[in-house]
Amino acid sequence: MSVLNAEAPDFYSSLSQNNINLLWHPSFSEASGDEFLALLEAIESDQITLDALCLEGSVMMGPQGSGRFHMLSGSGRPMFKVLQSLARKARYTIGIGSCATFGGITMSGPNPGEATGLQYEGRHKGGLLGTDWISPGQLPVINIAGCPTHPNWVIETLLQLSMQELDTEQLDSFNRPRSYTDHLVHHGCPRNEFYEYKASASQASEQGCLMEHLGCLGTQARADCNTRLWNGEGSCLRGGYACINCTAPEFEEPGHSFSVTPKIAGIPIGLPTDMPKAWFVALSSLAKAATPKRLKVNATSDHIRVSPGQHQKKDKKA
Repeated sequence: MSVLNAEAPDFYSSLSQNNINLLWHPSFSEASGDEFLALLEAIESDQITLDALCLEGSVMMGPQGSGRFHMLSGSGRPMFKVLQSLARKARYTIGIGSCATFGGITMSGPNPGEATGLQYEGRHKGGLLGTDWISPGQLPVINIAGCPTHPNWVIETLLQLSMQELDTEQLDSFNRPRSYTDHLVHHGCPRNEFYEYKASASQASEQGCLMEHLGCLGTQARADCNTRLWNGEGSCLRGGYACINCTAPEFEEPGHSFSVTPKIAGIPIGLPTDMPKAWFVALSSLAKAATPKRLKVNATSDHIRVSPGQHQKKDKKA
């Protein structure tokens, strides 16, 4: 559903302009029932070439590894068996969303459905296809993680594959496309000035930085949400919500409320990815001492109360 929000060009135009033929999708395609089963048979018998197998949602293995919690209607086959068969045929296999990539929200808690990702179970390799699995196109499962994914992350990855410009060097340590994970959600955050001075919000709706008290993980989250905006102008932070790092494995079970920042001796546990703790403490103290009054007031307000001042030049005396 997210990918339908692609703009300039839209999803279907992007596919047609790059000669990508969408064989089937449960929401986008009219074919169902016998037509779909016939398509699967044609792929599995090599009558139709499958270049990219794209999965949305986690793989359901339960109960007790039987897969009977998720059967392919009309076939008598567990869906995970169908996925294994198609993955052997597809040149590339792609997990779209954090459930397909790492198991996601479906895997949280006691996980009675035995949900897993295609090649990861949380942050651990394995999943449905196994640790060492490689596609016929010589790539592991490509993990377009996110909950949900940005439409352009999906389209860009498909275009890179169609042009044969995606290789292992273009994937990060969790096999996510580096086109978006070489960035941090922190980049382009509209609250960055508050972050720099550690002028923090203390409750929802306030304008200050959300990292110190309200659980924001934007300085750790690998994604470009604030520089590649959603629907032309949106992001979680621009909507007033803290980043929960939804592109990371196991984001769904942080061990505490999403809206709380865990601390030890008053220092947030979730520090910026590549900043030593001692540096952060020193810089925070200095920054807070230098915080302009405007930021102190506005950080704990639900709207701008103090506008930026204008620098006044002193008249020179003759």
